[in-house]
Amino acid sequence: MRALRSSACVLLLLAAALLLPSCSPSHTDRIVIGSKNFTESFLLGELMAQQIEAHTHLKVERRFYLAGTYICQQAILAGRIDLYPEYTGTALTAILKQKADGDKTEVYARVKGEYEHRFGLTLGPALGFNDTFAMEIRGEDARRLNVRTLSQATALAPQWRAGFGYEFMERPDGYRGLAATYSLRFAEAPRVMDLGLLARALKDHQIDIAAGNTTDGLIPALDLFVLEDDRHYFPPYEAVPVIRMQTLQQHPEVAGVLAALAETISDEQMRRLNYAVDGEHRDAKDVVREFLKKQGLIQ
Repeated sequence: MRALRSSACVLLLLAAALLLPSCSPSHTDRIVIGSKNFTESFLLGELMAQQIEAHTHLKVERRFYLAGTYICQQAILAGRIDLYPEYTGTALTAILKQKADGDKTEVYARVKGEYEHRFGLTLGPALGFNDTFAMEIRGEDARRLNVRTLSQATALAPQWRAGFGYEFMERPDGYRGLAATYSLRFAEAPRVMDLGLLARALKDHQIDIAAGNTTDGLIPALDLFVLEDDRHYFPPYEAVPVIRMQTLQQHPEVAGVLAALAETISDEQMRRLNYAVDGEHRDAKDVVREFLKKQGLIQ
């Protein structure tokens, strides 16, 4: 509980710092890109950065690892960053506080319209993959217990220890709604852990179920199993750039450059990119550059 309060205090302090008036000049000659504090978000931020650097004369400033959704949202509203990678389902539920329903086209349109109307933000193109939450257990347990769905896991959950990230515990599309939908009760209160530690903690038997992401490259590498969301609790989570509309007015060329990224990354490709960093410990900039060259997007 103390760790949870400490995490909350840190997030509040970060948010306050990001909202302070900036002494830096307006972004007339550069684009500032943010990201959240996990590998995939960092990779997507770097992807957008290299794409802009390759096809415009703009300088790109990277402000990555800005904690989670709420910190990135406050940073972009305050003009501290110009764009960052987000997920449509996250924007719908965590920011807009709307019900998690609709197909991916409907969710994208709703988020884009609300962001433009309420925040002066807009969405770039969907990048091609859907990174929904993945409720993961060890592969050996899935095979031994013959469990494949979250509904089947309900009877086993009282014997399991759960581990979740702070944001998953707090979000409206996170733990509380999931537990209510599936009547989940665990052996003890879920442990709140850093996202980067969850998969290893699960593999090492420190916990028995974790809330990860479907594009996590460590899922096959660590022999983890993703339980099917058979009651369709989670909405679509298409990866998209969130961009300040003022930035596009100042730098209209950015829209065309980002449009070239539309539908370029499949679920499997994103999983491989994540594994290259998390599993093979390669430099993220090199991984992104190699991907963009293979896609014919940069020289």
